[in-house]
Amino acid sequence: MAAAQKKKREEMSGIERLSLRVSSMINHPVAQIQRWVTIHRLETDGEREWEEVMGLLSEAECIDMTFNDDESVTLRWEAAAEEDPPAEIAEPEDEPAPF
Repeated sequence: MAAAQKKKREEMSGIERLSLRVSSMINHPVAQIQRWVTIHRLETDGEREWEEVMGLLSEAECIDMTFNDDESVTLRWEAAAEEDPPAEIAEPEDEPAPF
């Protein structure tokens, strides 16, 4: 089983590895609570892969990207509508029926 996992890891492209890492960071519970995450480029991240993933992220309307001096990228996002607390519905007052 370990050999199969190692082979699968070797078959994964650089862009797949980077996309998976970024996705995991964005979906981490702490990042979801704070609504931001900083992504650092690793030595194993190729220029082409980094540019492609950053380009895809920049196309997302709900993500605000900040390119930092240390070549990291900070992503910020707002809460999705379904994450917002539900609006309270006013209970109708007890009024006599009009008939």
